Amino acid sequence: MFKRTLAVAASLALTFFTLLSQAADTLKVSAIPDEAPTELLRKFKPLGAYLEQQLGMKVEFVPVSDYPAVVEALATDRIDLAWLGGFTFVQARLKTGNAIPLVQREQDAQFTSKFITADPAVKSLADLKGKTFAFGSVSSTSGSLMPRYFMLKDGIKPETYFSRVGYSGAHDATVAWVQAGKVDAGVLNASVWEKLVAAGKVDTSKVKVFATTPAYFDYNWTVRGTLDPALAAKIKAAFLALDPANPKDKEILDLQAASRFIETSPDNYKGIEEAARAAELLK
Repeated sequence: MFKRTLAVAASLALTFFTLLSQAADTLKVSAIPDEAPTELLRKFKPLGAYLEQQLGMKVEFVPVSDYPAVVEALATDRIDLAWLGGFTFVQARLKTGNAIPLVQREQDAQFTSKFITADPAVKSLADLKGKTFAFGSVSSTSGSLMPRYFMLKDGIKPETYFSRVGYSGAHDATVAWVQAGKVDAGVLNASVWEKLVAAGKVDTSKVKVFATTPAYFDYNWTVRGTLDPALAAKIKAAFLALDPANPKDKEILDLQAASRFIETSPDNYKGIEEAARAAELLK
């Protein structure tokens, strides 16, 4: 009986260490759900295959239901690498104390948000007083935080300025709301707007941009602070090596709406943190 117990214990231990080894050989990646899940997966597939080749390990995409779920997954080491907006990064950094931003797209150093409407009478925010308005997710940098921050600086408090404020949950959903007349106007990130227009998914004879925010830092690829530094360095190098002159690399970059990736640092997001505190979105 004693030998049988030892054998069972040894078998369980072997299974545990095998699973642990398999888990260590898989890079788990996620992203804030700022677009439809099918679109996020479509954008990630070529990048995931590239990272597998560069890192010599399996790469798995882990979808999440909302923005806070990405922060929680990083904080609990359930994912290793995440595509975050500037505000989500600030939240992750404050929650974990050690989340590390590796790279950002070149345009993320000068990012903007677009205010859109289908009402031809609307030429500026002044024309929207008493009308309905949509942000994206409440945790979105470009779809909520920064537009709200700039409006507050101009003396516009959305909850009292507009007759109703809604949250669509994602940038493409905001466009759909405006185009369908569900709201009089909305705001979304410039990159998604340009992508939707280029793909013919916006009726530009109806929906137009009537204002653009000042520039700010936004998206980045962040790793959990407990990730092996050597692996984090290899991930950074893989992103920085993507060359737009290489057709296969360009396909990956185009899907990420990136001309190229550049290094970033926590200091770049201090302005985002200040904006979040000014908007009373951080305690």
